[in-house]
Amino acid sequence: MAYVITKDCTACGTCIDECPVEAISAGDIYKIDPTICTDCGACADVCPMEAINAN
Repeated sequence: MAYVITKDCTACGTCIDECPVEAISAGDIYKIDPTICTDCGACADVCPMEAINAN
């Protein structure tokens, strides 16, 4: 089960550096590639907007 980034994302960049498998891509709202995500939760732990949730 991959994590997902909600519309509450402000594209601050905090989560990208935390992803150990580089599953997050930048944009107006960041996206997590579910085929790469290992469900570690590191991105959700550091998101200041709490915009990343388990799917």
